[in-house]
Amino acid sequence: MGARIVFIGDDFTGASDSLAAYARRGLRARLVTGDSAPRDALDVLGIATDLRSLPPAPALETLQRLWPMVEAEAPEVLHFKVCSTFDSAPGIGSIGAVAGQLQRLYQPDILAVIGGQPSLGRHCAFGTLFARGPDGSVHRIDRHPVMARHPVTPMGEADLSRHLVAQGLDLPVRIAAPDLSDPSRVAAQLTKGAALVDVMSHQDQAHIRAALDQLPGRKLLIGASSVAEILGGDFSDPPRPRQARRDGGVLLFAGSRSSVAAAQVDAAPGFHRIPLSPALLSETGLAGRIAATLPPGQDVLVHLMPEAEYRHDPAALADLCAAFVRDLMAAYPVRALGLAGGDTSSRIVAHLGFDALDFDRDFGQGACVCRGLHANQRLDALPILLKGGQMGAPSLFRDFAEAY
Repeated sequence: MGARIVFIGDDFTGASDSLAAYARRGLRARLVTGDSAPRDALDVLGIATDLRSLPPAPALETLQRLWPMVEAEAPEVLHFKVCSTFDSAPGIGSIGAVAGQLQRLYQPDILAVIGGQPSLGRHCAFGTLFARGPDGSVHRIDRHPVMARHPVTPMGEADLSRHLVAQGLDLPVRIAAPDLSDPSRVAAQLTKGAALVDVMSHQDQAHIRAALDQLPGRKLLIGASSVAEILGGDFSDPPRPRQARRDGGVLLFAGSRSSVAAAQVDAAPGFHRIPLSPALLSETGLAGRIAATLPPGQDVLVHLMPEAEYRHDPAALADLCAAFVRDLMAAYPVRALGLAGGDTSSRIVAHLGFDALDFDRDFGQGACVCRGLHANQRLDALPILLKGGQMGAPSLFRDFAEAY
């Protein structure tokens, strides 16, 4: 018998966040990066992808390639993990295109979009999405100071139903926050068709869990790590085996160009900093030359430049960044790796050849540390910090270097 829950993450940092959410609730969970599932007995199998950076055609090809692994698990619940801000578009990172294909492949009895994640300051009320911004205030998503200006998928529509219908996902049933207090009524509504479900509070999540528990059959749930919080139940603090400190320096790579990531870069003293300009990124042999200049054990912070024009699509830029990190780590011993940004982190982990990730510990809101599973002993059990561009405290990079 396979995992009861399978989740497909549309980017790597988001997938790791869901891995953490499931593991924190005492479920045996693992996140794989390739096309084969581990043989270990699991409650939750996570599959990391880069769907968020792909146009619909290659996204659907990715699903077809991965589907035998999902099908072999025969899960009761399939969770399509999307960004908590739902930033996506018909032509890139289309939630609707992927959801439609999952619906055809999985044939669920229940399909629901879970619209908020209170633990991250994301709230959905009457189908409208709100998110806390860097200033601490909550903004409607189409007026959010960051997400309304996202460089690839700016959010110009706050009504999630309209936003997803434009991507081909029709949601004829809406379940508003005031109705969630009656789980039996919610369960009845969920049987009437694809539903958009509000979430304003942790209590709302408990009501949704109670409604889902009343429903037999397959469930396709689309949403952020709020889905993991709903399915996983009560929070627990799993024991963490003590690991010896490794040799080498800490390598941090900030592929995100958000204002939050920029503040974290600015607040990281003691690192050898490498602003990776478009000109530098195109230089052959750059990583090797940099490695030759670094003293043993030097912590290194590499980052893209927020205002630079890289003239590559997101996937191509992520591949260039991943190749740079791979080449640098081949020439310079690293004791821990920190990655900021969903698109680049997924490509970096893939380029480095990790088979899977196990949750190690929380590292602040929206950030966690995992241990990479690798055939190469030098990389096996490497601590990897993963965070989305908008997540984490300003001191996150410095704190990670001190902890590992």
